[in-house]
Amino acid sequence: MLQQMLSRYQISNDEDYHNALREVMQEITLAGLYRGGFFAHAAFYGGTALRIFYGLDRYSEDLDFSLLRPQPDFKLEPYFKAVTDEFSALGISTHITQKKKTSASHIESAFLKNTTTHLLLVDGADSTGQQIKIKFEVDTNPPMGFNTTEQLLLQPFSFYLKCFCSADLYAGKMHALLYRNWKARVKGRDWYDFEFYVRNGFKLNLEHLSIRAKQSGDVAADVVFTKDLLIDTLRNKIDVLDIANAKLDIRRFVADDQALEIWSKQYFLALVERIQFLG
Repeated sequence: MLQQMLSRYQISNDEDYHNALREVMQEITLAGLYRGGFFAHAAFYGGTALRIFYGLDRYSEDLDFSLLRPQPDFKLEPYFKAVTDEFSALGISTHITQKKKTSASHIESAFLKNTTTHLLLVDGADSTGQQIKIKFEVDTNPPMGFNTTEQLLLQPFSFYLKCFCSADLYAGKMHALLYRNWKARVKGRDWYDFEFYVRNGFKLNLEHLSIRAKQSGDVAADVVFTKDLLIDTLRNKIDVLDIANAKLDIRRFVADDQALEIWSKQYFLALVERIQFLG
């Protein structure tokens, strides 16, 4: 089964193998969560959801989930066994560690690592000692106003899981791009995803973005979050964007970095003009 799942990828070096194996392990994790009943309470969203179900052409590291309603006492730990059992059925030993909170937070996080380090020999890559770490986390106090859809995953077996609709995934990405504080870092992956949404004609749920921005405190509760406000805020963000650092962040997640040559402030400003909205 592992060989079958990896056969979908073009693997020519160790980095290709690492990226492909991480994505396969992400799908096995989703399968384990499904068997454990996790998707009765939560929906899949974020960059990995965008890649697996909506065709994003870059790799993504983490698994992000949102509860369907606020539930402050929700815990991830009861689902750990279902996930490790799913890996065990494929001959892979794993260990899951709950992330300890250092401050008050509505995010429950855990890290999964494989302890089977020699997984599979692949032409062009050395799998010896390959250890993959996957972070998965769930927002226990999610902003409301999103819609979900049932998405089909075919491997390691066929099952449906609950996932954010594309317009709400888009809204979550725009919230991260506009308001996430990375200090000196530039999250080039956010800008790559923004480009992907615009280029592929996805529509943005402005209402859900507004709810997110107000819940996070980045926009005052009495402010009407209009299209013009979004565009002005985005233009200001582009004005101070460090293009070189944005490219540096994204390069290891894409197969062909020549697609980044067009990146410039002028290019992103042109993309802003092409944003499509829901409704």
